[in-house]
Amino acid sequence: MLNLLLIIGTLYVLALVYLTWIARDNDRSSANYLMAGSNVGSFLGLFTFAATLFSTFTILGMPDFFRVHGVGAWIFIAVSDMFMVFGILMVGYYVRRKIKESNTSYYGMAGFMQHCYRSRTAGIVVFLGAFLFLIPYVAIQIKGVVLFLDQAFPNKLPIWLWASLMLIIMVIYSELGGLKAIMYSDVLQGILLLLVIWVIGIVCLNRLGGVSQMFEQVHRVDESLLSVPGPKGLFDFQFLLGSLIGIVMIPFTQPQVSTRLVIMKSHHALYRTAVALGFFAILVILPTLFIGMYGAVHYENDSTADFLGKTLITDQLPLIGVLVLLGLIAAAMSTADSQIFGLGAEIRSLLKGEDHHALRSTRGAILIFAVICLVFSLFSPDELVLLARLSFTGTALLAPMIFLGIFSKDAARWSWMPWLTMLAILLFILSSFNIIPNKLGQIRTDLILLISLGGIAVIAGYGSGSRRVSGKSQGANF
Repeated sequence: MLNLLLIIGTLYVLALVYLTWIARDNDRSSANYLMAGSNVGSFLGLFTFAATLFSTFTILGMPDFFRVHGVGAWIFIAVSDMFMVFGILMVGYYVRRKIKESNTSYYGMAGFMQHCYRSRTAGIVVFLGAFLFLIPYVAIQIKGVVLFLDQAFPNKLPIWLWASLMLIIMVIYSELGGLKAIMYSDVLQGILLLLVIWVIGIVCLNRLGGVSQMFEQVHRVDESLLSVPGPKGLFDFQFLLGSLIGIVMIPFTQPQVSTRLVIMKSHHALYRTAVALGFFAILVILPTLFIGMYGAVHYENDSTADFLGKTLITDQLPLIGVLVLLGLIAAAMSTADSQIFGLGAEIRSLLKGEDHHALRSTRGAILIFAVICLVFSLFSPDELVLLARLSFTGTALLAPMIFLGIFSKDAARWSWMPWLTMLAILLFILSSFNIIPNKLGQIRTDLILLISLGGIAVIAGYGSGSRRVSGKSQGANF
């Protein structure tokens, strides 16, 4: 099986090399290298959004979430993703229009917020928020895959070497080809992800006897898996609401996604991409339900690693098992490279001076971020989905400040908002480590922080007579 993986993996790497080659641009300006020329169509936009959003935690984390916590996982991720699509449709136009009206080069949300608030503090807060919550998220992408590879091929390579090889490949093609190379590779990785997860999903569903038989067998195993809050009580209203807010805010608070929101060639292209993304989300998440229910029936008491190893590898034909491993690697790389590159773009957005020197510093920062992610991946815990949710919620705390900056006529009047946001992030981190209570009374601390910041931003915005942006045609093709 290892030889088969090496053969198919080599073909995959060669495909990445080819895509990097055709993506290279002689114009090495920041606009081309970091923003892909801001001329992305809906087809490329769909796959780069999808490959960035759906990652290792989708293939590994969501089946186990369904197996352990039940059908409420559908509300947690699929329903939240649908709301996110509506968020892109409803707010994306105004974000793009505000950037166009600002008459400033956009390289990242940190620099743009620095411009809106006329305060370097605002930019630093956005960058720090993204850094604090995306570095661990990148780490768990890598960690999840290397643990799986180590289980599939025990004692072949040490974990640190598996992780290093993945990051070296990512850094090479992103450094050489820039964002365009990442986006081209996203098409290949997105198709591979969809193919692999459906092959496994159909196999699991057939072995359960179809949809109706699947639910009947799960009912016999544990009836509580078919309702919320699930057998362990995880999916209560507060958890689901906090998760929904966090996921809906991803396009505006996580740089790897907000950049893609901005670089679409027109609002119509963004609209088509968002609608297609909704269908893609359902197509990706539905088979994870089948895989998870298969695990609930056949591997109810197994550990996560054993369940995934048996379901995705042992119970499959060797070729399918290899495709699963390659799909996992592709999913991790498609998200990790975009997030590392996005953090680099945020650094560029804060830098002054000549573009050549700023871009060189940015490329150095991308390399440093990759090394930091490698170190974190070797020590991060294994709870992929819960850590992913932590990332969603943490970056969502930036949303009220970002929206106030976008919709307020004069965000500089609210110079205290970045400081308040940083305080909320600090409190959220302390509550996550149980240094301070993670609940106040019966209400989760993260939910209190999200709602409080949002309420303050709304009050400040209305108090300053925030713009009421109409959907007039003059900005529709930006």
